[in-house]
Amino acid sequence: MTEYVMKERAMQLDDSWDVIVVGGGPAGATAAASAAREGARTLLIEATGALGGMGTSGLVPAWCPFTDKERIIYGGMAEKVLKSCIAGMPHVDAEHFDWTPIDPELLKRIYDELVTEHGATVLFNSFLAAVEREGEKGVDALVVANKSGLSAYRANVYVDATGDADLAAWAGAEFEKGDENGDLQPATHCFTLTNADIYAYQHCGGIKYSPHGSAIDAIVESGKYPDIPDRHACNNIVGPGAIGFNAGHVWPVDNTEPFSVSRGLVQGRRIAKAFRDACAEFFPEAFANAHLSQTAPLLGIRETRRIAGDYRLTIDDFTGLRSFPDEICRNCYFIDVHRQPDEIGTEKGGASTAIHLKKGQSHGIPYRCLTPRGLSNVLVAGRCISTDRAVQGSTRVMPVCLCMGEAAGLAASMAATMRVPDVRAVNTARLRASLRDYGAYLPETEGAQPGAGGDGE
Repeated sequence: MTEYVMKERAMQLDDSWDVIVVGGGPAGATAAASAAREGARTLLIEATGALGGMGTSGLVPAWCPFTDKERIIYGGMAEKVLKSCIAGMPHVDAEHFDWTPIDPELLKRIYDELVTEHGATVLFNSFLAAVEREGEKGVDALVVANKSGLSAYRANVYVDATGDADLAAWAGAEFEKGDENGDLQPATHCFTLTNADIYAYQHCGGIKYSPHGSAIDAIVESGKYPDIPDRHACNNIVGPGAIGFNAGHVWPVDNTEPFSVSRGLVQGRRIAKAFRDACAEFFPEAFANAHLSQTAPLLGIRETRRIAGDYRLTIDDFTGLRSFPDEICRNCYFIDVHRQPDEIGTEKGGASTAIHLKKGQSHGIPYRCLTPRGLSNVLVAGRCISTDRAVQGSTRVMPVCLCMGEAAGLAASMAATMRVPDVRAVNTARLRASLRDYGAYLPETEGAQPGAGGDGE
């Protein structure tokens, strides 16, 4: 492939912002809302036409658990989003906090309201196209592409909530990607089947992977639907007669390589159609007249880049239930790393690593996992924070991303008021106190062992 050197050009610059957040998934939405809540002039740039990422445009049909089986761990804005979802879904019990179904259209409106009620401005259908860096300062400006062409935006502090660490990586930050061979977890293309018989779905069997057997076992063993690659078949009631599916795996997909994502979407749509037909044949009580009403606009990506931050959260931190003096949230979701195709056994349903914490257990996530080394005015939030690969299999999910985003937005607003904005100069004791005041679950960390890099103050 030959190179093309762009001709020098001028473009319109908007430098009226204190904080710019890139990416409007769970982490980006709460980051923008949190920064704006503190009075920061906040712009949220989102590539699609809706906020929420995997829970909306990705059609993931359920939230991962919000509790440690004793209490809600993901408080603050995360808890507000969850309970707003529950309140708008009559078929969901008010205390159903784990594996809670998601109505994606309802969730879109909840995120819209969360962000706009605090005064943040949203720019939809706009892509981060380039990052301009200025010496030790870090990021100088962002170049954004949309129907207006190319435009530049500048702020005091930036929050990278792209999921793929695009902003930080393009600014020159170091990162890791995948396993030691560069292999990535498989993607999933979620979809919705409508006109299902809900009573039969609830009472006449099942389509989820189970050690006790279900319709998915018969489907895979029949060999009649080769487009269904394995027994990964999570599904939930997301509305009247509507079953949302997080099912099947798509290989190989790298979300930083657009041609691979394009191929993955085509493959995912074949998988969705095969599931509809297979469910109708093998579970006719529920799905005989089911209609494949939608496949997700976004492919469900589990991992790409993990930024190199001032602290790297490890599997030992997870299993050791470690607390940190600068932790900005707790996490209790299990290690959930999905296999590559040559590793999948039909008895496992596609999950290769599953390490569960016990009831009441959780670990901390330090602020230093959100600060990319070498960048002074950038924070990351979401699945691209600084962790090892195993822990990323836990911290990648939506509830903890909501909490990381709220913390990142608040920290960004604090750094933006400094004469020389510096995310490392944020007082983490004050940050933690403010998060607690807003409802975050942050137990006292007396005796917590600081990791490499100090206490984050």
